[in-house]
Amino acid sequence: MAERDGVRAVLLAGGEGRRMGPLGTGRLKPLVPYGGACRLIDFSLANAHASGLGEVLLLSQFEERRLMDDLHRVWHARPGLRVHFGPYDAAYRATPPGELPRELPPPSGAPERGTADALIRKAPYVFGAEQVLVLHADHAYRFDYGPLIAAHRASGAALTIAYQRIERRWVHLFGMVEFDGHGRLTRFVEKPELPTSDLVFAAFCVFDSAILHRYLEQLDGTDWQHDISRDVIPAMLAAGEDIRGYEVRDHWADIGTVERYHRAHLALADAPRDGLPVDRMPWTVRPGVRRTWVADRPGVRSSWVPRDLVNDGHVERSVLFPGVRVGAGARVNRSVVLPGAVVPAGADIDAAVVLEDGTVQHVPQTEGALT
Repeated sequence: MAERDGVRAVLLAGGEGRRMGPLGTGRLKPLVPYGGACRLIDFSLANAHASGLGEVLLLSQFEERRLMDDLHRVWHARPGLRVHFGPYDAAYRATPPGELPRELPPPSGAPERGTADALIRKAPYVFGAEQVLVLHADHAYRFDYGPLIAAHRASGAALTIAYQRIERRWVHLFGMVEFDGHGRLTRFVEKPELPTSDLVFAAFCVFDSAILHRYLEQLDGTDWQHDISRDVIPAMLAAGEDIRGYEVRDHWADIGTVERYHRAHLALADAPRDGLPVDRMPWTVRPGVRRTWVADRPGVRSSWVPRDLVNDGHVERSVLFPGVRVGAGARVNRSVVLPGAVVPAGADIDAAVVLEDGTVQHVPQTEGALT
């Protein structure tokens, strides 16, 4: 489609998942399972595909090989979207279908320390198109990027950022934004102590490519935090660049901690039609095993469950992944149970994430009590 031409989509996927506790241990944060249907990274890739973008450049900083191998297996078998691996892309393209490269060229240059480093260190693969669409790999949402790109081009802005209105009590967890009466950004504060707005940066945006490149070059080598939100956007704002906003009205969730992961799943169970419908999720976790929301039937209430569930207990207000088994007399309430996990007979699981090996991670409610 015409409004997608001349756009380079880049996906920042460097998270280690340290704030996810046991849920993030031994796995890459972008590959954390979500909603019984997919992994976190699959949302941005599915959005790009549905938006008519034929290619997304992966920018990863942590265990890059593991992530590339996974995406090569999962996404390159699907028509309509390629994940480009930057300096490693040629090795993947030269490998026969169904196989993985044996070796990759060694990384070059200084280690990347933040999201902005990921852009400038791989500049030859990022810049050249008119616009750069920057995406992240740890947000759950479905969105057509086409109207955002079209609005950015029509305004002639240097940058257009997606934003969402949320409850003010949560704003301190995000990048707070404020706009003037003409829709121009006037303030951007990362995780403010005393929020003055209920609008937050939704962590995806469209840059004018040449302007972004110029600011990255100016910041590189200075005493900076190597971050788009903490450095690049504030520098552009301070210099008087024209930065516009584009409101995200549909469901959008930042999955930065295990608390937010757990809360987002409870929202799925409690209000399946108000949040992100499961039928709009990318289906990458055992796509042949469909899931359904059950309001009330023997053994299950108000929960998303797979059709292969083996349940001899009671499940309520929970999200269960494929291959789960719930033993006789066990109780699972307000919880997320990952693929293949077995809940032992008689167990009482409440407000927790049950990992694939059966480990129970109780969720601290530091961001507000559960209801």
